[in-house]
Amino acid sequence: MIQTFGDFIEQSASPEYLIIGFSPSSIPLKQRWRNNGLSADFLADYMTTFFPGNEDEPSTIDRQAEIKSAVSYIANELLENAMKFNDETSDYPIDIKLQLESDGVIFSVANSISPKAVNKFQAYIRQLLASDPSELYIQQLENNADDDNCTGSGLGLLTMLSDYTAKIGWKFQTVQKEPEVIAVTTMVQLRV
Repeated sequence: MIQTFGDFIEQSASPEYLIIGFSPSSIPLKQRWRNNGLSADFLADYMTTFFPGNEDEPSTIDRQAEIKSAVSYIANELLENAMKFNDETSDYPIDIKLQLESDGVIFSVANSISPKAVNKFQAYIRQLLASDPSELYIQQLENNADDDNCTGSGLGLLTMLSDYTAKIGWKFQTVQKEPEVIAVTTMVQLRV
């Protein structure tokens, strides 16, 4: 089974990319939670080397800072989601790939997802793709304010769409039959 949603594209080979992988069998992924920001900042630092700043041109320094902030935010959100919703019964690794393109950056994060969670996640994706991200953002803020037991903000993907005008896509595929392991790859395309 392979299903795609949104702006998912099969990537062609790029000469500039970086992949970081996390093994769910070495230590529990939840313990790595504090490392998500560190990994995201590393990816952002790596990416900004391709957009050098010039002290004589403040606009280049500002652009570099904007790119660094966007890459760090998006990478952190994608890693947090991948680890939070990873199928803990699977040894399928989580990885994040950052690929430099001529007009932007492509993030790809792959993780396993519980077969029982696929339909609910795909329903959320359909709602996200069919709605105005700004309206969903406001609605989610209101829902969070009304819910005293809220454990997650639900704003990460909405912020990517609203604030960064990113394109987002997903690919679901069965990577193992027995026991069933379904991998989901979330792709974010960011113009820079």
